[in-house]
Amino acid sequence: MAASETVELVLGEHSPLPESAADVVDLVRLLRGHVAQLGARTAPGIPELMRAQRLCSDRIPEGYVPSRVYLVSLARATRDLMAHVERGSPAPISVNGGQRHRMPTVNVVRGTILALALACLVLAASLPWT
Repeated sequence: MAASETVELVLGEHSPLPESAADVVDLVRLLRGHVAQLGARTAPGIPELMRAQRLCSDRIPEGYVPSRVYLVSLARATRDLMAHVERGSPAPISVNGGQRHRMPTVNVVRGTILALALACLVLAASLPWT
C-alpha cells in the first residue's frame, strides 16, 4: 500500500477512526514502514524527518483516545514528510566520506567544451598540410 493511501485511510475526511486496537497497531506499523522508506530518500536532519522518526520511536499509548491521537499525529508527520520528498528534497548523503557528489555547473561544462575545442583547433592547425 502506498504511503498516500495509508495517510488517506487515517486522515481522510470520510475515513472512520479504527475500531479495534489491532487496527491501530496495523496502521501504525504501515506508517512506520512508510517513514522508513521516505527517510531513505531524504537527507538526515530534515525537521519533517526528525519529527516523523521521533513519533515512530514512541510506543503506542494505551487507551482508545490516546492511541487514535497518536495515530493521527503519525499520519500527519508522514504526510509532511511525503510533501517534503515530493518537493524534491536533497538526495541522501552518500556513504563515501559522508559528502555528496556535486554535479558540475553548466558554465563549468561549457568552459570544458570550449577548452577542448580550442585544443583541437590548435592541434589541427599545427599539423602539416599534405
